[in-house]
Amino acid sequence: MSRWRPDARERLERAALELFAEQGFAATTVPQITERAGLTTRTFFRHYADKREVLFAGEAELPAMARRMIADAPPSADPLTLITGALRAVADTRFEGRRADLLRRREIVRSDPGLGERELRKRAVICEAVTAACRERGFPAMTAALLAETSATLLFVALQAWLDQDGDRPLHEFLDEALTSLRSTLSVTGAVPH
Repeated sequence: MSRWRPDARERLERAALELFAEQGFAATTVPQITERAGLTTRTFFRHYADKREVLFAGEAELPAMARRMIADAPPSADPLTLITGALRAVADTRFEGRRADLLRRREIVRSDPGLGERELRKRAVICEAVTAACRERGFPAMTAALLAETSATLLFVALQAWLDQDGDRPLHEFLDEALTSLRSTLSVTGAVPH
């Protein structure tokens, strides 16, 4: 086995995803992953705390990125411009070009209840980060929470539609559609029962 190669993390991820898809998440072991990747278990644990981390590695990056984008937005940006700009940037930098990998990841996460819970926790962490960033911009607590939850909902609804599509439209188009749908739903008079 190779002692050190610069692509170890990518090889471990590729091997893990293949094995998760072939035999299921629960049935896959770290030694199986490292054997398939041609690396040692020691190398695995240098990159990941456990096999779940292969699926959730980098989950801290998205909340940090969202906070940074909100903080760096022009002070004059209205709330809608703020969240749509951040969502578009996230779509373009974190998701575009990775659809096949994300489809495979989604199927693996859906196959295991514990992974599903971890996915929900990831969404909650993103909301917490956006809420904090909006509060730092001076938004009232309720407004900040609504912006965060709306942002997360728009992202996750658009992401699912993008993954489910038959074509190859970019994610930002699904974000725009989700926002348009939300606006029209909220603006229709009589849409909400009294």
